[in-house]
Formats: sequence, C-alpha cells, structure tokens
Amino acid sequence: MSEQKAIATPRRTKEILEKYGFSFKKSLGQNFLIDVNILRNIIHNAGITKEMNAIEIGPGIGALTEQLAIAANKVVAFEIDGRLVPILEDTLQAYDNVELINQDILKADFEEVWDGYFKDDKPVKVVANLPYYITTPILMQLLMANLPISSITVMIQKEVAERMAAAENTKEYGSLSIAIQYYTEAKVKMVVPKTVFMPQPRVDSAVLHLEKRATPPVTVEDEEFFFQLVQASFQQRRKTLRNNLSRHFKDILSKAQIEEGFERVGIDGTRRGESLNIQEFAALANYFKQYVIENS
Repeated sequence: MSEQKAIATPRRTKEILEKYGFSFKKSLGQNFLIDVNILRNIIHNAGITKEMNAIEIGPGIGALTEQLAIAANKVVAFEIDGRLVPILEDTLQAYDNVELINQDILKADFEEVWDGYFKDDKPVKVVANLPYYITTPILMQLLMANLPISSITVMIQKEVAERMAAAENTKEYGSLSIAIQYYTEAKVKMVVPKTVFMPQPRVDSAVLHLEKRATPPVTVEDEEFFFQLVQASFQQRRKTLRNNLSRHFKDILSKAQIEEGFERVGIDGTRRGESLNIQEFAALANYFKQYVIENS
C-alpha cells in the first residue's frame, strides 16, 4: 500500500474527518495517529504475523486497524463510539479479515468473542492505541480475566508506560508496576512524540509490550490480599513499610504481629515500599495471610 493511500497520514485523516463531519470527543480520549511508520513499528514490536489474530481497542478511523489487517490473519476491533462505525465500514471496506464490534471493551463477553471469532486456534494478541483516561482499567481487566492472549502491545501515556515497566528503587515503581509484572513481562519499546497525533495530546506517548507469563513470578496464598498489601505499602510513599501497613491493617493485624512478620520474613520495617521487589511482597503477604489472619 502506498503512503499516500494509507489512512495514517495528515492529509488522508483530514479528508476522512471532513467527509463525515467528525468532531473529536475529549471525554473519549480520541487522538488519531497520522504516521504510518509508527504504526508499522507498533505491529513489529507486537510480533504480528499472518499466523496470528489480533484484538484492537479503539480503532478510531482505522489507521492501526488497516495496518493490522495487512499483517495479521484476523482483526477484531472494539469501538465504543457509534459515530465511528460508518466511517470504519468505509475506510476498511477493502479488508475482509476485520470484524468490528461497537461496544465498550470493559463490557465485552470474552467467551462469546472467542467462540464467535477465534475458532481457528491461532494465537491472539492485543494491539491498541489506548485512550489515556482508561488505560489501567482496560489492561487490568484483560490480564485478570485470564484470557488466552499471548501478549499485549499498546500505545499509552509515556509516564504510565514507565510506571508499568518500572523496577524497584525507582521513582516510577509502585503498586501498578507490581500488578502488571505479576501477570506479564513489561518493556517500554519506543517513545512516541505527541506531534504524530491528531489532535495533539498534551504529553508524549510510549509503546508498551506486555508478554503474558505462563505463571506469575511468585506464588501467593491469596491474590486479593497480596495486591491489598502491595497497595497499602505505597499508600504514602514517604512513609515506612511499618507505618503504612500498621495504618492500613489496624483492624486485622496488631503492631506486634506486623513486627513479627517483618522479623520472620527478614524485611526491615523501616524500608519504604519502593525498595521491595515482588518476591519480598509475596513473602510478607503469605506470612500474614497464612500464619496470622487464618489462625486468628
């Protein structure tokens, strides 16, 4: 396909928007990509081939969808904005391997999606340019639903991508880093300037690649309690682990029990949450869950 005919150019994007009189909805975080090379790099980083299927979220006018259709076996795209459906049906009419679903991805019945669209047993990958305002809920739902997807490659706000891929002892590291890395191996693949979007967002973006883990890197007694403890540890970043956990768990754990937990697991309670790796959080959560809460 020539660069002139691709959807992801400033000229073609303007033509499509003018043809349909489309106006951007700020509430939906609509920023359309206008650089074909960026899109092809996203697909390259996702590892998409004709032996794979793809799920896209928020196709907009079809810029990324088009490139996915060229590279993948099948594309199933979820678009929440009904105004974009006739536009997509127009811009993507040349591709018979694209299925469009006018629905909020957060309300999707994934079992129905797999039964309806992915009967060929080819690997499924998620590739998307996600709206900034709903990035975390979408990713966490996809991961916690335990779907048979092999990876997720998304364009998101640069700051959020850095937080998701952060290692301990960095200012970006927090409960979101641990939640994402519990389910995946996370890596920032490329930084994307705001100038390649229409309209331009206020911040730069980044492409984040999440490779699904076969099993989490740690074994935890209770996932819900583990994540609760992790979040509590970062409640006030400048506070010590002792202070944060004592405050959060005051109704179920005494200060003496918390101190004993630190001693048994070999963690100094004066450390801050940002200094603990996922293995240390798991050890602490497992101790409290197994030896204190269950026996109280």
